[in-house]
Amino acid sequence: MSEKNDVFEKIVSLAKRRGFVFPSSEIYGGFGAIYDYGHYGTLLKNNIRDLWWKAMVQLRDDVVGLDSAIFMHPMAWKASGHVDGFNDPQVDCRQCKARFRADHLLEDFGIDADKATIEFINAELGKLREAGKLKCSNCGSRDLTDAKVFSLMVKSNLGSPTEALSEENVVYLRPETCGGIYLEYKNTVNSARVKLPFGIAQVGKAFRNEIVARQFIFRTREFEQMEMQYFHHPSMTKEKYEEWKQSRWTWYALLGIPEDKIRFHKHEKLAHYASEAYDIEYDYASLGGFKEVEGIHARGDWDLSQHSKFSGDDLTYFDEKTNERFIPHIMETSVGLARLFLMVLDNAYTEEEVKEGDVRTVMKFPKSLAPVKVAVFPLLKNKPELVAKAREVYDMLKQEWQCEFDDNGNVGKRYRRQDEIGTPYCVTVDFDTLGEEDASLKDTVTVRDRDTMEQVRIPVAELKDYFAKNLK
Repeated sequence: MSEKNDVFEKIVSLAKRRGFVFPSSEIYGGFGAIYDYGHYGTLLKNNIRDLWWKAMVQLRDDVVGLDSAIFMHPMAWKASGHVDGFNDPQVDCRQCKARFRADHLLEDFGIDADKATIEFINAELGKLREAGKLKCSNCGSRDLTDAKVFSLMVKSNLGSPTEALSEENVVYLRPETCGGIYLEYKNTVNSARVKLPFGIAQVGKAFRNEIVARQFIFRTREFEQMEMQYFHHPSMTKEKYEEWKQSRWTWYALLGIPEDKIRFHKHEKLAHYASEAYDIEYDYASLGGFKEVEGIHARGDWDLSQHSKFSGDDLTYFDEKTNERFIPHIMETSVGLARLFLMVLDNAYTEEEVKEGDVRTVMKFPKSLAPVKVAVFPLLKNKPELVAKAREVYDMLKQEWQCEFDDNGNVGKRYRRQDEIGTPYCVTVDFDTLGEEDASLKDTVTVRDRDTMEQVRIPVAELKDYFAKNLK
């Protein structure tokens, strides 16, 4: 097993064992590329989300929030081009029924098929087939189909059962969250007293019928996006684009990501409406290299122009200072929450030799992201007086921080369990806390640091101040 796969398997195993991520519907054999987040995963994911929201909305005066519906009028996706153009080329193996992205198959042979026509793709596949080079990577069969267009849109139905059978009543689960932002642009201008330039930020679920979804939670069919659409006068595009590039780059330091693990990747091939597009990529040890986590795109006036055209509604903006009416241009930042989640796991995963032959696994999350901030232990679970005191400390601390009470197993095992959860501090209530042997230690506890494993004795009365200072 390669080092890359070894790290990947260890992270996937820890994620399940410690309640971060579970395969969805596992008791029924699982459901492809769909995952559930357990207790610690939910806490970690929410902490990442909240950090993004704070930086994007709370700390800025020019961005407001939105939570738009997953279901939207079908014409919205016709206007955006998704109904006709949101697809990938699909190839199937007739032998083992495996499914592949045709453009990815060609890329393996050095053929650039990004945004290529289906005719070009099939012509290139034909050349490889004639040369005896085209075969299934799963079973080795050479019996592969030609490429066909595969829509990434997930269809659903609304209405009565009879109506639902009609193609005219098909609705779509949104493939990206920004569509709802464009449709609520006008209402936001009229209700939130915003003036250009301003942004609308949103966190929400999106759905894509991916041909090949793999690499754990990196590419799934149901996922969360955190997107911000920044509306502005076209003359401001270059200035605002550079500002947002720098702002988004700087934000990754809050996640504990060192600068040598991220990079910008410039798109050479742009969508017809875009004037600039960069990705922020992270160097995943578990996935073997740099992969996209966030996109920053200058989209022009395409989105609002299309929705204005298809809806018949006037989506222009009137600038009272310049007496100018125009359709705003849009600068977008779009990041996948699951990809950030995997990035944080990947960056935090650490194996350390504590002493010869004794290796501990520890998730060194930034303290602001750690799912649990403090774990409280009674030294022994069968001593009621220790348990009662530990409960008292736990009840006090949980008012301020996400805490956990743990009395299962010996203290050493509890430390290792909390290390794998990524808990920054563990508090142990022992017999000295009760003052049975040394009165000077009464009402003091042992606080153990996750990263250094150093232990200090602190009075219970000072714990809140200690953690307020050290959990920043």
